[in-house]
Amino acid sequence: MQKHFLCGYEDLNEGDSKGFSLGDNSAGMNNVFAVKKDGEVFAYKNICPHRGINLEWQPDQFLDSEKALIQCASHGALFEITTGECIAGPCAGDALTPVPVEYAQDGLYVLLAD
Repeated sequence: MQKHFLCGYEDLNEGDSKGFSLGDNSAGMNNVFAVKKDGEVFAYKNICPHRGINLEWQPDQFLDSEKALIQCASHGALFEITTGECIAGPCAGDALTPVPVEYAQDGLYVLLAD
């Protein structure tokens, strides 16, 4: 596993999402995003399980209009923030790939497979 710095804890506001491209990302495999909900940060690989494409429609826009669910911009699938489970759309029953988050004094890190 490789440890990658995301951002300072205060750089991700409650109810917001942010995308990151980490390390050697020539194949786009290290695109991740994070969402802060109820003071906790949840991170996932930025890959829709239905189409295999990035989820966001604009930079850092991963959430629905109420900021209650993660939404795929391509086909509108909705995912739970805390579990990544798809609850509506063509990939219902599938889930986003979670990425472990580590809290450190200087900020947030994620762990990605080598």
